[in-house]
Amino acid sequence: MSDTPAAATRDDLGFLLAKASQRWNERLQERFAAAGFPEVRASYGSILVPLFEEDGLRMGELAARARLSKQTMTTMVRLLERDGLVERRPDPSDARAARIFLSRRAQEFRPAAEAVLADLDSEVRRALGADATEQLRTALRRLAGYASSSIIRATSSGR
Repeated sequence: MSDTPAAATRDDLGFLLAKASQRWNERLQERFAAAGFPEVRASYGSILVPLFEEDGLRMGELAARARLSKQTMTTMVRLLERDGLVERRPDPSDARAARIFLSRRAQEFRPAAEAVLADLDSEVRRALGADATEQLRTALRRLAGYASSSIIRATSSGR
């Protein structure tokens, strides 16, 4: 008998990852609103985090760092523009391109986001312990890094 649970149960790894992510995002949303930033959705992290690391990225580079399609990136950037969190500016080196910059509001949000993320990280560390938290972080990095490659598909198909 295998230790692997049946695929169509609440113990399925994909289901558990999705539910953990859903719960994490709900907690982010609640805490961002409590910190005075109700317009910031958890999904905006895909855009804001790369811009916190390096502001003024071109759309294609931002899409690559966020691991999103250019079409999805365009939609997301429009939402963040609508909510006053980013601005598009012409690229001085290429008139056809635009660069995406954090707005003043997003810059004000950054310390709040960092505090919320640190608090949630501490909660996980208390619940799981330091070693398990670091193992989880390492495993999630690996999964996120390989998500678009053939490694997960090959592994999941038994090859």
